[in-house]
Amino acid sequence: MSPYRPEFSPSEQSKIDVEFSRLANNKSVYLDHAGTTLYAENQVKAAAEQLHRNVICNPHTCRLTGDFVDQVRFKVLEFFNTSAEDYHVIFTANATAALSLVAENFDFGSSGDFHFCQENHTSVLGMRERVRANGIYMLKENEISGGFANENGRVQERTSTITGNSLVTFSAQCNFSGYKIPLVAIENIQNYGLPKPGKHIWGSKGEEKDNSQNNYYVCLDAASFVATSPLDLYKYQPDYVCISFYKIFGYPTGVGALLVSRRGAEAFGKRRFFGGGTINYAYPHAMDHQLRETFHQRYEDGTLPFLSIVGLLEGFRTLNRLVPRTSAVVGTMERISRHVHGLAQYLEDQLKQLKHSNGEPLIQLYNKVGYQEKSRQGGIVAFNVRTESGSFVGFGEIACVAALHGILLRTGCFCNIGACQFYLDLDEDAMDAIYKRAGRICGDYFDLIDGQPTGAVRVSFGYMTTIQDVEKLLEMLRSSYLATKPQQRIQFIEDQAEQLPPVLKERVQMLRPKLLQMAIYPVKSCAAFKIESQGSWPLTEQGLKYDREWMIVDMNGMALTQKRCTELCLIRPVIKVDQLELQFGDGSSVSVPLSVEDQAADSAKCVSKVCRQPVEGLDCGEEVAQWLCQCLGLEGLRLLRQSGQRNSSKDQQKLSLVNQAQFLLLNRSSVRSLQFEEPLDETVDRFRANIIIDTGCAFEELAYTALTIGGIHFQVEGPCQRCDMICINQRTGERSPETLTTISRLQSGRMRFGIYITRITKDLEAQENHMTCGDVVLVE
Repeated sequence: MSPYRPEFSPSEQSKIDVEFSRLANNKSVYLDHAGTTLYAENQVKAAAEQLHRNVICNPHTCRLTGDFVDQVRFKVLEFFNTSAEDYHVIFTANATAALSLVAENFDFGSSGDFHFCQENHTSVLGMRERVRANGIYMLKENEISGGFANENGRVQERTSTITGNSLVTFSAQCNFSGYKIPLVAIENIQNYGLPKPGKHIWGSKGEEKDNSQNNYYVCLDAASFVATSPLDLYKYQPDYVCISFYKIFGYPTGVGALLVSRRGAEAFGKRRFFGGGTINYAYPHAMDHQLRETFHQRYEDGTLPFLSIVGLLEGFRTLNRLVPRTSAVVGTMERISRHVHGLAQYLEDQLKQLKHSNGEPLIQLYNKVGYQEKSRQGGIVAFNVRTESGSFVGFGEIACVAALHGILLRTGCFCNIGACQFYLDLDEDAMDAIYKRAGRICGDYFDLIDGQPTGAVRVSFGYMTTIQDVEKLLEMLRSSYLATKPQQRIQFIEDQAEQLPPVLKERVQMLRPKLLQMAIYPVKSCAAFKIESQGSWPLTEQGLKYDREWMIVDMNGMALTQKRCTELCLIRPVIKVDQLELQFGDGSSVSVPLSVEDQAADSAKCVSKVCRQPVEGLDCGEEVAQWLCQCLGLEGLRLLRQSGQRNSSKDQQKLSLVNQAQFLLLNRSSVRSLQFEEPLDETVDRFRANIIIDTGCAFEELAYTALTIGGIHFQVEGPCQRCDMICINQRTGERSPETLTTISRLQSGRMRFGIYITRITKDLEAQENHMTCGDVVLVE
């Protein structure tokens, strides 16, 4: 266990607690400091008092305002341990606007490339649309943080003639996981370029190009990093640094900065836009203008947000007052870094210890290097919750539970889709499935696709976060996911849904499992006719209409099944308005009437058996019989349609030609746990169920005794004991015996998979019912 060592003394902590007493008063735990930190009470009071005391207006009119703005520039440079001799401070709306400014003005020359990291904020991806680079490349983080040494342990210096400028942009701290790229990479890139170009995204390829052809410049997205870590620009000198002040101070919003080194300023090309105070003059009658001489004035278009900039002064003062430096080495931001890292380290250790009763871990953590060194890991912990069967719990549900416990945290991809892709191990097809085919967008709560998460839960700490806050989060996870059954948790959320924000209220509607698909098997042992995507289907006294109403018999009148003839799965039924069409191969087909009256007029009556019970049927004629013989290569086959009544031996429920019960229900989560090396839909088809749902928890259905689907009541008859028929791939007819052995291993030697269900008698008295894909499934 990692012990928690407080960074702040009791008296310091008491001062901090007073400044943020509104959290206790509102019974709130705030754990989204990577989104924005919180402002101190006296910070905003002092800022307001400053506005009361002084006449602060447009800097063009008021010299005092200009003096305040200059003072803030000095404070910004001091905060990052640099001076106006080395860096310019350009005020922007936020870090995104700073990144945009770099993209628009960096001069790539004739051969410069743009390089960015996979784990970057979407604002960095937006730079790709504005840069005028020769080529665009995506780097893995390890291509930034290492790999500069040659086989002799020394970096190969560049000697070729410089022909262009290349720009490398990366985040000092990943806002998804809190991973920190070693800042020594800045100097390495500036001096030696990159070891390799990375994945080519756009423009001319550079795999064969010598990196030494270009000067390399570094743009550091420091928005997440500087919120809780010291950035020493005397020691590390990126060419461009992009920040948002609300990440550091909480207040004010709407102001950030781009810090440009002297070297970086030289790589800025001619501006393609100017406005407001960026010029000395501009003629309306001719294409003639002159930019200001002072570098930052050329890029601060329009009137600055001067009231917000003045408000930053109280931000600097508040940090120094509440978190005073302890030595020349251990300053305010160093102490904050120690504090948040200590909390993150403690939380990670505690999360690892949370386990289900079967020993399975509750938490799936996402980080690169662990939490041993704060130089490599910040105060962010990203994770997902798992059930005892290993299934994932949707992050939207976690957000609901947290909100009802007064815990404010963040879920999703946090505007960092590349980090999601990396940590969740999503390949390009999975990304397309999430964003193109499923239609997910950034910020929504579409959190699971086929049981796999599309994002994560993120908790992040600030200097006002306490160990008690961390304990409240841990208690929420223990009580909600270790001590409470899923149905109880869902009921808890639904009962208090009115207390949730509107976006989470919508997510509550998705907590209950829904009917995903219905499969009708008109001909026993042949392929399914599927209903999905809001499709509806009628129910009869026997089950789903037309399900197992026909069967193929051999020359002895015995039912033909896939156990004897695997090719039966290749016969595909299609239910049309008045016909059942059977298809085989690429084009061969035959049809029989759906109406019993249309068939019965000239049909011979026959008797066969299903599960040792005699079954009366009507022969469907010579045409379909010959077609079946030709397709399956067997003699004497006939197609029979059930005509007589058949009841279950247990409770006299009316049955079609099914083996045991009216319906077979399957949980996709259970199928997913098998982890077969084939598409999930193919594995689902092996089990030939009528009703397919997805609860998010494998084998949860085995504990059901009754349920309701779209208002229709069912009783559970018990689990389905599987035979070797599930070893047959229903798309190809090929056998794979490991299917049964896998189920046996997961079920401790038993062959149970799926459950039999029957409509409750009182529902049968109503008129013909329908079930619709999308109907809510309620467990009773």
